[in-house]
Amino acid sequence: MQKVLTKFENQLCDIQGRLFERSFIMNLDSKDFIDKFMNSETCRHMDLSYDRLQWAGEEYILDYLLNEINIDPKGILYKKDELYWAGYIYRYWHYLTGESGRRIYSQIKAPIIKNCYLGFHTLDNTLAVENLKEIHRQKLNKMN
Repeated sequence: MQKVLTKFENQLCDIQGRLFERSFIMNLDSKDFIDKFMNSETCRHMDLSYDRLQWAGEEYILDYLLNEINIDPKGILYKKDELYWAGYIYRYWHYLTGESGRRIYSQIKAPIIKNCYLGFHTLDNTLAVENLKEIHRQKLNKMN
């Protein structure tokens, strides 16, 4: 996977990272937020090649999401930097592979991405995605 993201794509990775951080600021249960966002219509809009919602800013996107779904307030919070990285890397993965947010999330759920943060957040983003995909492959091999 050798793709260089455009400036536009990198900016959308940052917006999604800040959206995930915003869930921390709003004291939303982190796992519930990630589960529901990655499977939401809002995430589907983020997956499109262009959608006005992508540029609305993280506060507006979160309001839009909260109008779509209910998220448990005041649950378990991941650390703010873990959330930013999770949001960023999920969006980066989308641009790297073309997979939808829903498909990506079916491979690596919130608890796994949280547990991978410490070892992966300092890696090159492409390598981090490749390692996450390898974790998924290993999980599938154990099931077979």
